[in-house]
Amino acid sequence: MSCAPTMTSDEALMLEFQGGSRAAFEELFARYRKPLYGFFGRRLNNRERAEDLTQETFLAVIRAASRYEPRASVRTYLYGIALKLLAAERRKFSTSSTLGQSAPEPKTDGTPECVLWVRQAMEKLDAPDREILMLREYEQLSYSDIAELLRIPVNTVRSRLFRSRLALKSYLESQTKSNSALRASPAQPHPGRRGMQ
Repeated sequence: MSCAPTMTSDEALMLEFQGGSRAAFEELFARYRKPLYGFFGRRLNNRERAEDLTQETFLAVIRAASRYEPRASVRTYLYGIALKLLAAERRKFSTSSTLGQSAPEPKTDGTPECVLWVRQAMEKLDAPDREILMLREYEQLSYSDIAELLRIPVNTVRSRLFRSRLALKSYLESQTKSNSALRASPAQPHPGRRGMQ
């Protein structure tokens, strides 16, 4: 006979929180703080803003608790709020940036080269395809959750995901080939410059 504690579903916790349970909210916060921080961090490359927007997501949950209805999973509900906050953040950034400057490059100190390749390849994808790929691969959302979040048909999610995976694979393969070629041919001094000083 097992004495393992039973795991309360997210939906049950949300309903308990709606009923006034602070402990239920704290459990939801504990479950989703890191995933939401990762969601914002991967898209903004700014730790402070990622933390702020994570907090804002939970503040939105608190403010809307009385209106919550368990039609979708709590996970989808939270990522829906996060997507809206992210869109607002991007709009704010695009209107405040001067002359169309892009977001600052993420710090690369100590980042493995392969991670940088993936990051660069992801940036080359169309924004909608990149978002679907990130929701599936990083946030581990189901096709139906992604379709619900983005308000598109499941088949569109599948086709965009397929297209973005192919494009990502192509970018990474070309990057690997070009880096292999660079490593295979060591830098040779120019033959005409040897004697010139």
